[in-house]
Formats: sequence, C-alpha cells, structure tokens
Amino acid sequence: MSASEDLAWSLPLRWGALLLLSLIFSVFLEWLGLPAAPLLGPLAAAVMLSMRGQKIKLPKPAFVYAQGVVGVMIASYLPHTIFQQILSDWPVFLGGTLSTLSAAAFLGWFLTRSKMLPGTTAIWGFSPGAATVMTLMSASYGADMRLVAFMQYLRVVCCAVIAACMARILGTPAVAQSAAHVISPATILTGLGLVLTGSTIGLWLNIPAGGLLLPMALGMIARLGFSIHLEQPFLLRVVAYAVVGWAIGMRFTPDILLHAARVLPRLLSTIIALIVICFGFAVVLAHIAHIDLLTAYLATSPGGADSVAIIASTTQVDMPFVIAMQIARFFCVLITGPTLARFLSRRTEDS
Repeated sequence: MSASEDLAWSLPLRWGALLLLSLIFSVFLEWLGLPAAPLLGPLAAAVMLSMRGQKIKLPKPAFVYAQGVVGVMIASYLPHTIFQQILSDWPVFLGGTLSTLSAAAFLGWFLTRSKMLPGTTAIWGFSPGAATVMTLMSASYGADMRLVAFMQYLRVVCCAVIAACMARILGTPAVAQSAAHVISPATILTGLGLVLTGSTIGLWLNIPAGGLLLPMALGMIARLGFSIHLEQPFLLRVVAYAVVGWAIGMRFTPDILLHAARVLPRLLSTIIALIVICFGFAVVLAHIAHIDLLTAYLATSPGGADSVAIIASTTQVDMPFVIAMQIARFFCVLITGPTLARFLSRRTEDS
C-alpha cells in the first residue's frame, strides 16, 4: 500500500487499526513474559502506524490524565518512611542522580563537538527527562527542534524496551491482583478525584510534567499525611498505560525519521552507550546501597519517569527507591538542565 493510500485512511479506520495492533502486540509481549506489555504493545503499534503516515493526534488532556493515573499509582507504592530513607541515604541518591546526568551531558557535548548534528542539538537531545521542556527551549539556542524531539523520544523508547528486557532477565513478576479482589467505590472515587484534580491543575497552569507530578504529590499527601488507602482498578491502569504508549509512539513521524536518517545509526549507538554506562553506575549503586541490581538499574535508567514507573510496578523491585531516584533526577534536569545546556553550548561555540 502506498503512502498516499495510507493517508487516505479514515480516522475510525486508524483508531481501529491502532486498537487491534495494540492488543496483538500486548498479548504477544505478555506471552514472551516481558513486563509492562500494556505500555510497550500500544507504543509499538503507534510507531508502526505513525511511520506509515497514519498518525493520530491524541488530545493533550488524554495524555495528561493518563499521566495522572500513573502519578497516583506511584504514590500508592510509597511507604511512610520514604523521606526518612532519602535523608538518611542522601549521598546515594545524590550520587545516583548526578552520575546519570553527567553521562548524558558528556555524550551530548561529545556529539556536538563531532559536528554530526547541527548547532547544539545533541546537548539538548541528550538531557534525560523533561523532554517537552528541552524540546521547546532548544530552538532558541541554535538547535534543530525536530531532531531534539526525535532524540528525546528515541531515548525514552530504547530505555523502555531495554528496561523491560532487563526486568525479564533479572527480576520476577509482581504478584498479580486477584480476580476476586474488589476495590471499594470510595477508594476508586478517591483515586479518580486525585487524578482529575491534579491533572486539571497541571493542564491549566501548563506545568512541565504537571499531569504526572501534581497527582503524585496529592497522592503522597493523601497517603503519607492522612493515611488514605490508594488503589486503582486494573482496567484503568491498562488504559492509562496504553495512552502513554500511544503518545510516545506517535512522536515518530516519517518526516522526522527522514530528517534524522543520516545520523540515526550514530544516535542509536550513542543512546545504547548511555544505557550501558548507566548500567555500570547501577552495578556500583547496587553494591553501595545494598539493593538488588534490577532496582539499581531502573533507578539509574535515563528513560522517562512514567515509563520506568510502569515497568517497576510489574516486577518485584524496591519501588520507592526507583521512584525517588527518578523524580530527584527529573527535578534536577528541570532546574539545571537549561542552564547546563546553555553553558555547554557556549563552551562548544567558543572552542
């Protein structure tokens, strides 16, 4: 089928193909025993359709509220001792966070020095986390915004797939929720209220990753401050995971891939190098912090906090440790990322 015939597909047909492929891929990945199949299956389906010119523009609120579900899910896993753990082990959290940031900054600077990418594109494209912020700001500092977006989400996809494979190799599946388990209506309504309130505020104020962070913060207040039990229906999580996967996968369009085709092999090799370096950090972290290797690897993974949280929730790892490290890195990138990227950009231009 030609590209023009692809573009002639109606919107209902695209949605039908997206849902069917998502189901097929999810079942196949579940059969292979890979964690986070409800995320990776829809992600693969979205990439396939988008690359055939069948991109579906998801409404922004859909992605924001899906992130809200993930945010409340994260809060539901946090124990009351989480802040005491972070304070008592602050050198471990600081070292783990800075190691990933330093590796990403160095590789971005190296690619920029090699002149493989225009301007300061590589520096902005390799900043781990806050993908939307880095993409939007990059154009003002001599970077190609299309390539920055491509690099950011290519890294997220690579990290999600490799993290899922590592979880399959190193970890054991989390205990599945019993089919007979019934969640009370009050618990469901509480969780939905937190999602709707936090995500709506994040959407209204246009806060970077507010759809994830604000519901998570409200969930933490409810759980840690008021001892409110948080639990979500399995079907709600599956739908949210699918929407997150679709939103990431639809970023990969034929135009962007064509624009990046010349440097794609080098980009992939550099992203793999970053993941390998972070795995080395994870080995050291596991030894120093006395945690299992999979927990350390997910904590230092340079992917998105939402996708890492979904993968962590499907395996038996130290979820609070993983989330604390990922969120700490996200805030570091949000606060220091633009300044660091500008600094490295000036150093590259001056040299």
